[in-house]
Amino acid sequence: MKIKREDIRNIAIIAHVDHGKTTLVDQLLKQSGTFRENQEVAERVMDSNDIERERGITILSKNTAINYNGIKINIIDTPGHADFGGEVERVLKMVNGVILVVDAFEGAMPQTKFVLKKALELDLPVIVCINKIDRPEARPEAVIDDVLELFIDLDASEEQLDSPFVYASAKSGYTILELDDTPKNMEPLFETIVNYIPAPEGDPDSDTQVLISTIDYNEYVGRIGVGKVDNGKLKVNQEVVIVNHHEPEYKKKVKISKLYEFEGLNKVEVEEAGIGSIVAISGISDIKIGDTICSPENPVAIPFQKISEPTISMQFNVNDSPLAGMEGKFVTSRHLRDRLFAELNTDVSLRVEETDTTESFKVSGRGELHLSVLIENMRREGYEFSVSKAEVLYKEDENGKKLEPMEIAYIDVPDEFSGAVIQKLSERKGELQAMSGGKSSGYTRLEFSIPSRGLIGYRGEFMTDTKGNGIINTIFNGYGPYKGDLSYRKQGSLIAFEAGEAITYGLFNAQERGTLFIEPGDKVYSGMVVGSNGKAEDVEVNVCKTKHLTNTRSSGSDEALKLVPKKEMSLEQCLEFIDTDELLEVTPENLRIRKKILDPTMRKRAAIKKNNK
Repeated sequence: MKIKREDIRNIAIIAHVDHGKTTLVDQLLKQSGTFRENQEVAERVMDSNDIERERGITILSKNTAINYNGIKINIIDTPGHADFGGEVERVLKMVNGVILVVDAFEGAMPQTKFVLKKALELDLPVIVCINKIDRPEARPEAVIDDVLELFIDLDASEEQLDSPFVYASAKSGYTILELDDTPKNMEPLFETIVNYIPAPEGDPDSDTQVLISTIDYNEYVGRIGVGKVDNGKLKVNQEVVIVNHHEPEYKKKVKISKLYEFEGLNKVEVEEAGIGSIVAISGISDIKIGDTICSPENPVAIPFQKISEPTISMQFNVNDSPLAGMEGKFVTSRHLRDRLFAELNTDVSLRVEETDTTESFKVSGRGELHLSVLIENMRREGYEFSVSKAEVLYKEDENGKKLEPMEIAYIDVPDEFSGAVIQKLSERKGELQAMSGGKSSGYTRLEFSIPSRGLIGYRGEFMTDTKGNGIINTIFNGYGPYKGDLSYRKQGSLIAFEAGEAITYGLFNAQERGTLFIEPGDKVYSGMVVGSNGKAEDVEVNVCKTKHLTNTRSSGSDEALKLVPKKEMSLEQCLEFIDTDELLEVTPENLRIRKKILDPTMRKRAAIKKNNK
C-alpha cells in the first residue's frame, strides 16, 4: 500500500542563468540554521568548483538538505545554461516539485521555458519565485503576466496554472507573499514549500526500487550514485540487482557497502533509508545514470527519459607542435584517453569516440561552453593537448536529406546596434522571427532562428558590435534542413615564418599587418598563428627578425620602437577565432593557435588541392 512520507519534501530549483538560484539556496541554508553561528560561509556556497566560482555560473547540479520545523527539505540546485540542460533533465525525476526562479526585471527567458517545459511534462507542481524585486528597474507585476503566458503556451493544467507566487530578494535574504508585505526573512518560502509541494509517496513494504539520477565521483571511493528511494527500504550490506529501462537484458548483482543521506552540504552515513529519501550509494564501480537498484526477488526498472543528444563536436589531439611536452604534466595519448573517458563518469551529455588514429578523439557536447569548461578543467589539471574548431553534428531524415541543429537566439540590444546585429546574423543564415520594443525604452528584442554553426565564433563579434551592451541567449530548437555553406571568418591569420623568440624589431614590422597575439620574448615556431590580419588572406611574417648592424649610425635609428600591446585572448576567444584549418594548442601555461599543417609548402599544396576539388 502506498503511503505519503510527511517528514520529507524533495524540490529542485530551476531558472535561466543569472536569475539567482544559487543565492536563494544560500539564504535557505543560512536561515534554516544549517551553519553554526560563527561559521564562515562563502557566497554562492553551492558553486563548489573553481570555474563555477570564477564565472559565476552553476555547471553541475548539487544536492543539499535543510531541516525546517522537523521537516527535511532536500534541495537540488541546477544549472541555468542551455549547454548543461542534461543536468536539469535528469534530476527532475528525483523531486516532487520545483521552484521556478524568475528575474523581476528580465522576466521569462529561453532557459526558463526549457526547464519549465520539462517540469510540466513530468506533472510536477511549480512554485514561482519572482526574485530581485529590490532591483530599481524591477517590474514584478508584468513578469507575473509573462510567466502565466508561458504556462498557457506550454499547455499547463488547471492545477499548474494555480501555482503560488512568492516574491524574493535572495541577496537581502527575504521572501514575501504580497508585494506590500513587510520583508522579514525566508519563512514565507519555507511555508509555501511545506504546504504546496506534495510529500513523496511509495510502498515501504514492497520490494526496493531506487532510480539513479546523478553520478558523483570521488578519487577515494570512485563512483557515487545519487537517487531517490521510490519503494521499499535500502540497507547497508543488502543484496540488490541493478537493471536499466533502456537495456532490458542488463542485470547485475551487487551489495550496498555504504549509504549516505544529505545534511546541509555534507553526506552523512546512514544504515537504512526509507521511501522519499534522497540517498548516495558508493562502492558500485560501474553504476550509471538511469540504473534502477532493485530487490533480487522482483527486479523492475523505473522508466527514465533519454538525455538529449549532443549537437557539437571537437577533435582532441595529442599535442605534436615543436613546443610539445615542455609545459604539461600529462602529454601522451594514453593520458588524454583516460582523462576523457573518466569525464563520462559524471557528465551524461558528453560523448567520446575513438577515431582511426590513437592520437585523436572525437568529443561531442551540448555547446561551445560545455566543451570549453572541459578544456579549462583539463589544462588546470596539467594536461597538454590540441583541439580543432567546433563543428556541428549533422543528421539525415528518412529521405536522405541532410539536417542540421537549429537554435533560437533571443537578443536584447540598444536600438542603435540592432541593424548591425540583424545584418551579421542574416549573413550567418539566421532568420528574424520577431522584433519588439524592449522592456524599457531604448532596447530592442530580436528573435532569430539560426543554425548552431552560425553561432560558432559569433559571441565575441556580438560584444564588439554592441559595445558590450547586448545580451544574447540561445536555446536548442531541434533539427532543420541544411541551410547551405557558411564562411566562418572574414579575417586571415598572421603566421610565423620561422622558429625562435619574438623580437621587438620583427613585431614592429608585423604589427602594420594586423593585430598581434604575442609580445617580445614569446617562443614561436613556423606555422604558429601570431596575430590576425585585417584582410581575408593569411600572411607569413617574420617576428624573430633582428635589425642588421652597420658601421654607420644615422640619427634617429636607435630610437625605441613603439609596439601596440598584444591582444590578450581567453580560451573562449581562441576557440571562436580558430578556423577549420587551424588548431588550438592548450597547455597549463599557454594557449597557442597554429595551422594544422605547419610546413608552408605543404600548406599551400593542400590549399590548391582543396580549391581544385
